[in-house]
Amino acid sequence: MKVTLVYPGISGYGFNSLGRGMDAGWVSHGLAHLSSAAKAKGFEVDLIDLRALSGWEEFKDEVRKREPRVVGLTMMSVDYNPVMRCVDIIKEEIDPNIITVVGGPHPTVALDEVAKNHNIDYIVIREGEITFPKLLKAIEEGRPPEERVLVGEPPDLDAIPFPDRDLFLNEWRKYGYTLNSPEVPFVEELPPPFLTIIAGRGCKYNCNFCQPAERKIFGRKVRRRSPQNVIAELKLLREKYNFASFMFHDDCLTEDREWVIEFCRLYKAEGFTQPFFCQSRADIIVRHEDMVKLMVDTGCRGMFIGFESGSDRVLRFLRKGTTREINLKAAKICKKYGIVIWANYMLGIPTETKEEVMETISMMKEIDPDYYSPAFYTPHPGSDLYDYCIEHGLSLITSHDQYRRNPTEMKIKGLDYEFLKWALEESQRRKSWNAFKRKVRKLWKRYARPKKAARKAWKLLRELV
Repeated sequence: MKVTLVYPGISGYGFNSLGRGMDAGWVSHGLAHLSSAAKAKGFEVDLIDLRALSGWEEFKDEVRKREPRVVGLTMMSVDYNPVMRCVDIIKEEIDPNIITVVGGPHPTVALDEVAKNHNIDYIVIREGEITFPKLLKAIEEGRPPEERVLVGEPPDLDAIPFPDRDLFLNEWRKYGYTLNSPEVPFVEELPPPFLTIIAGRGCKYNCNFCQPAERKIFGRKVRRRSPQNVIAELKLLREKYNFASFMFHDDCLTEDREWVIEFCRLYKAEGFTQPFFCQSRADIIVRHEDMVKLMVDTGCRGMFIGFESGSDRVLRFLRKGTTREINLKAAKICKKYGIVIWANYMLGIPTETKEEVMETISMMKEIDPDYYSPAFYTPHPGSDLYDYCIEHGLSLITSHDQYRRNPTEMKIKGLDYEFLKWALEESQRRKSWNAFKRKVRKLWKRYARPKKAARKAWKLLRELV
């Protein structure tokens, strides 16, 4: 039975955007896992990636050409509109007998909204690696489930097949993707061939801009693959792609100290030297500096850190569990060990005052991160802070397209967005001394590296001889 999976991620750059980086050059691990799980049960699976297409007419052509019995679509909140359009096109313009299955984060946290579209035959909430192949089998055998909403069974993460990255890579190559890299690199510290990996699911922390959505999807407890299982996947990826760097996609890889220590031991033992990035938290970095040093010695070159705000009151409001002082201390520890800092932070948070925004600006100037990743706070369905915004009539979201984490649109009522636009720019304006030091380091790296200097000296010597 033929199954076509659809990746709808065009909210960022739109159609014809393949290969542009984060939004348009990375695989969906959710679909890649569904593909490997379905293929393991004998089903024929292919992919339509909207980012590779020229528009909706080409989407129609692709569906007609592939003639799938089942089409599976993943949906984050920001993907609602393209997914719904895909479903409507399939049912109303191509073939009403094609069975449509929608899953992912948004159906899990906003089921009633998604269920209103009767062109969707089945909705899988939570995780799908076990439930989706079972559904396919039932359809193939002529006994489709009567219930429309299927609650996904959480899988044993060490038992399921590794994600099918070729599902994406092979499809991309049909559309001119020529990089010798499974995914598109996004920073110079992570050279190609580059890829991403996920070691676990869930987050034990309670930030109100995220929870309880995460728990609704993955459950209350964090489930993590064994370090041995992750190393086994990395060995396979080294053999297959000869990758030069990678990134952990986990919400917070470092929350389990013993896991990290064992992973580092195995990573070294297997001869890996490739650099990697991961996500962490400021309080973890401060509490476990020895673990941070071990990670650096192993190959960690950068960390994504959610600093969020420079105001202690706002951090308490967000239930972040950190303080300004902890944020600054974590940044100092990262710089001590040469860790690249990717700083996530928000402006325009509900209840935030201009004075508190200025505290965030001053914190960012002191942190002086390598990469800035700011956002205007966006209320996401399923989170407590989203509910707070709805209850108090604060949300300016009128379309699912606005759920993008971007600092370009007004998201919350009652805020001075002209001030926030200024604050956005000011937060990324380095102190003169910091800017000077960075310029010197860049020039030194470019022109005075020992190997480069030695090559130039050898070339000059040969010319003189």
